Amino acid sequence: MIRNIAFDFGGVLFDLAYEGAIETFRAIGLEDADQRLDRYHQRGVFELLESGRISADDFRHELEQLCHRELTYEEVLGAWLGYVGAPMDEEKLKDLDQLRQEGFRTFLLSNTNPYVQSWAESADFSRSHRPLSSYLEKCYTSYEVGIMKPDPAIFQFMLNDAAIEPAETIFLDDSPANIQAASALGIQTMLVEKNQPWMQNLRKRLEEGK
Repeated sequence: MIRNIAFDFGGVLFDLAYEGAIETFRAIGLEDADQRLDRYHQRGVFELLESGRISADDFRHELEQLCHRELTYEEVLGAWLGYVGAPMDEEKLKDLDQLRQEGFRTFLLSNTNPYVQSWAESADFSRSHRPLSSYLEKCYTSYEVGIMKPDPAIFQFMLNDAAIEPAETIFLDDSPANIQAASALGIQTMLVEKNQPWMQNLRKRLEEGK
């Protein structure tokens, strides 16, 4: 029986706009943004930030070198929020509330960074002014854990920390590599089409898992 549900963030809970992020990073001076940013797994200084190996301020200073200008925190935050392609889908947030009301333990398991997460934990995240964490039992983020998907260790960290069984857990992600890594640990998985609804298919899986 499925008792626990873990969600990826970008592309699953919010619409991910890769092209939008390229434009916002270019706007602050990162001319080769299309070569430095990635849809699923960041590289270079962006990976250092999302893996927790450098701080938000360290990242800003590194980005200043790449952009050849001084940058404010707000400018860098605005660039990262280029990945947010649309306002939060309130129906998905209602689905998260409903799942918790039904007794499911729900989690976030995401490759992300302190800039994006500061938005997610602010009143600007949803129309009801609730932060992301109010919809879930706990958020596991790569920069806080210090490990990035698809490294199996981040999945194992969540399983251990939440004291949940892989066979009783389903993980939703839009990255085939992340799905494969979770599946190898015995976690049930559901590949989500990027930026598309998932509740109907999840309901089917929950029914099948009874």
